[in-house]
Amino acid sequence: MIEIKNLYKRYHNHHGSDWVLRDINLTIPSGVSVGLIGANGAGKSTLLRLIAGMDTPERGEVIRHSRVSWPIGLSGGMQGSMTGRQNVKFVARAQGRGTDVAKIVDFVEDFAEIGKAFDEPVKTYSSGMRSRLSFGLSFAFDFDVYISDEATAVGDRAFKAKAQELFQRRVGQASLIMVSHGEGMLRELCQAGIYIHQGEAIWYDDINDAILAYHLDSDKHSLVPDSSVDISLDGVDPATLTAEKLASLQNAVQQKQPKLGGLWQVIRQAKDAGWSQYEIKVLNQLHRHWKGELEVLKTVVDASPQVQRKQVKQQVTQITKQLEAIQLGKQQVESGRVPLAREDSEVFDKALRMMREQKAQLEARLNTLDGLD
Repeated sequence: MIEIKNLYKRYHNHHGSDWVLRDINLTIPSGVSVGLIGANGAGKSTLLRLIAGMDTPERGEVIRHSRVSWPIGLSGGMQGSMTGRQNVKFVARAQGRGTDVAKIVDFVEDFAEIGKAFDEPVKTYSSGMRSRLSFGLSFAFDFDVYISDEATAVGDRAFKAKAQELFQRRVGQASLIMVSHGEGMLRELCQAGIYIHQGEAIWYDDINDAILAYHLDSDKHSLVPDSSVDISLDGVDPATLTAEKLASLQNAVQQKQPKLGGLWQVIRQAKDAGWSQYEIKVLNQLHRHWKGELEVLKTVVDASPQVQRKQVKQQVTQITKQLEAIQLGKQQVESGRVPLAREDSEVFDKALRMMREQKAQLEARLNTLDGLD
């Protein structure tokens, strides 16, 4: 069990010192794996370091009633002038495992797979080699609670797969407190969640509820402002849209697209959490309404001369490049540089005529659009 009592944390600097965490009071039960949820900069990693004992609170305390690991994969504490082997031996003795040094060294050496570099100074290692060594060292010891801050986001693809397999196997024997941007991994490995928002920490017995709370707040804060945008389409003629009105509509489209995606994620999570059919139906009705609004907006925007002009210009540029490619092919056939008969160049002539006609039509359309200004 881990108790967090009246915990406050801030970092003092010349910009001021707002509280990162304020009056946190939590009890993390033994045997329960917990995911820390929150926006970037919310204080997830800060709380993780405080729990691991790598940082100290401004006020309050963290009481550990079990053996808690340092953050998995952390390499910051290694002595650069010492070899990998020497670092492993030092940590083993510092952890009170002097009688198991040889066993621990063998485990880390086998896992890291860095060859002769294991006996070279750590300061000569690449970042990938450091990751291999530090990850193996983290799991060379048996802890009651493992701490993880994006633990499997290190190394190359093969190492990530190997590390994740070990990670999941070891976590099955102990509990875990982790930060990860992969919601799938949080759901797979954690039962409970702590949602950190505006310096406060809220406990959820179900990790899905913590993730849902985070998404609901994210959608509310980042997407509601579109109510200030004038998106009225009553009597709007796309052909007469002013630049200001078009910009307003385009802004509304940009705001509504993530809102629609965010709501869809909420619906999926609500289904996974076992919400009733009626509750899911309510969310779906809102989704359909927003989708309809977005489709109408995009139809008006795409029909405006300004947007159509931009699209036609892009098409003209594209077809010009295609013409150049066909012309080059024709020249290479006629010069014998391509293994085709000279008479086959007629096929290229046909392609050139077709594409020139398309280009002429696009340019005529562009002239018409320019005349609408």
